[in-house]
Amino acid sequence: MRPKEENYSKSKRLKNQIKAVVTNPYNVIVLIAILLLTYLIVLPLLDMISSTFELAQRDLRVMGPDAEVGQFTLYYWQRLLASELSMSMLIKPLINSLTIGVCVSVCAIALGSVLAWLMVRSDLPCKRFFSLAVIIPYMIPSWCKSQAWLSMFKTARLGGAPGFMASLGFNVPDWLAYGPVAIIIVLTLHYYAYTYLLVSAALNSINSELEEMGEIQGAGKAMILRRITLPLVLPAMLSAVILTFSKAIGTFGTINYLGSPVQYYTLSSQLYMNSKSLNTQTAFAMAIIMICIASVAVFINQKLIGARKSYATIGGKGGRSTLIGLGRVGRPVITALLFVFFAVGIIMPILILIMESCMLKEGTYSLSNFTLHYWIGDPDPKIMEGMPGIFKNPDFIKALLNSARLTLVNGIFGTIFGQILGYICAKGRGKFHGKLVEQLVFIPYLIPSVAFGGIYLSMFSQPQTLFGVTLVPSLYGTFTLLTLVSVVKHLPFASRAGTSNMLQISGELEEAATIEGAGFFKRFVKIVFPLSKGGFISGFMLIFVSIMKELDLIILIMTPTTSTLPYLAFQYQNGNSPQASNCVAIVMFSIVFLVYALANIFGDADLAKSMAG
Repeated sequence: MRPKEENYSKSKRLKNQIKAVVTNPYNVIVLIAILLLTYLIVLPLLDMISSTFELAQRDLRVMGPDAEVGQFTLYYWQRLLASELSMSMLIKPLINSLTIGVCVSVCAIALGSVLAWLMVRSDLPCKRFFSLAVIIPYMIPSWCKSQAWLSMFKTARLGGAPGFMASLGFNVPDWLAYGPVAIIIVLTLHYYAYTYLLVSAALNSINSELEEMGEIQGAGKAMILRRITLPLVLPAMLSAVILTFSKAIGTFGTINYLGSPVQYYTLSSQLYMNSKSLNTQTAFAMAIIMICIASVAVFINQKLIGARKSYATIGGKGGRSTLIGLGRVGRPVITALLFVFFAVGIIMPILILIMESCMLKEGTYSLSNFTLHYWIGDPDPKIMEGMPGIFKNPDFIKALLNSARLTLVNGIFGTIFGQILGYICAKGRGKFHGKLVEQLVFIPYLIPSVAFGGIYLSMFSQPQTLFGVTLVPSLYGTFTLLTLVSVVKHLPFASRAGTSNMLQISGELEEAATIEGAGFFKRFVKIVFPLSKGGFISGFMLIFVSIMKELDLIILIMTPTTSTLPYLAFQYQNGNSPQASNCVAIVMFSIVFLVYALANIFGDADLAKSMAG
């Protein structure tokens, strides 16, 4: 072949390869997804990092007369890491955050794993009831549990009014009502649900024949659990530890309720206070430190887990599960203990919130103090600063409609986007583009919710322009900003639900359709969507539950027109109207529980399957 003909042949082959890549719908979707994720996740993160090295207007006087806005500076990092304020601003809150994160992770993993094993592997009675009951704490925001905890244990010394236990004559110590012990207990009762959902999904995927073979070989139950079951569910347990640890060190609501009254601060509460006082650069520096801590935890987790293996179940033979007997004595005892746990840990907090919402005067537990004013009362200048009950309050109606609109819009868009990302991650697992998308999607989880809201507030408060052309107008105070930040922040869960959903579909089915001449979109409509529509409902519910109870993420970007139920409850609580706050919390939980129950009964929604990706 002549040199010219050879060059022409190579050029033509390259053009054909490029054309094949560009015209493939899957490749186009991957490219669009990577570009969107880069714009919505990577650029805000880089903007946050760079802002910590740029001098702000309010700090010009600190740097001298020649200082300019935006010039490079290490002032904020020096102030945080090596100044007189470092101990109170960083060191103590950091120690407190790590203490909370480690303790909650250990307690939650133990409680959640035991409950998951009982639900999946044992012959426990009333499983349908308990399997729904144990995930109720996931539906109740941690700050709601904090309100219930205060109603139960607060003292007149710090709370201004006695809690239920104090009113009965019990001498409740302050450390039980406020501070690290109370925070750890409340967060454990909230985050154990992560462990339960992940471990139960892992146990359901294990073929019990492996355990039966161990029993045939003469191994006892303890050895089987230690040598067979535990190693198989260890990746799920370690993943739960990371989820719990990252969430615990970044939570704000619980710290605000149970820590602030006794000056027990964490990095998240310090981050919020600096953001509210417009010390944005310092707050972002704290956020970067928290991201680094979470990233190190994720790195260690990945090293411990090693390479993950996934298996498709649709189109193949599923695993078989044989239940393990709890014994004639153990079965009723464990059942009774679970009923006690359910009553004390779940029912009692809800009943306390209901009871407190019907008390005219806080801390007075008598029938003469009973009222429905905070629910349906008319305006009274002596009560709640003259505001009517929530059902007659325009602010509540507005917050209710905003929450409904936010959860519906985010649920739809988040689920669709999550399923698409899940399809990319599942189809591209082990490939570069699949790993890249998976890593990009996980970044929002590492960023504390308060900081993430602050990033988007800073980024989108000004119009986004390119070459003098406005691409995105200012979104400050708009519902669009609220929607955007909520969708992006919850992408890790949405994509995880999508990945779990898509991994259940055997690739052989698509390959067979391709051989028959079916195009990408036809395969997606005729095969992928019908087989995964049940996962769509589960993914929607995962996002719905998360967004309906969200407070930390939106607290900095709220305006009177965009207020939601969690923010309204927060305002009532901080405005010395805990009864009204309890009313809002009860309404919010009732909506979440009702929607999930209906989705579970009629749509086979399963949060465990959504979390298993």
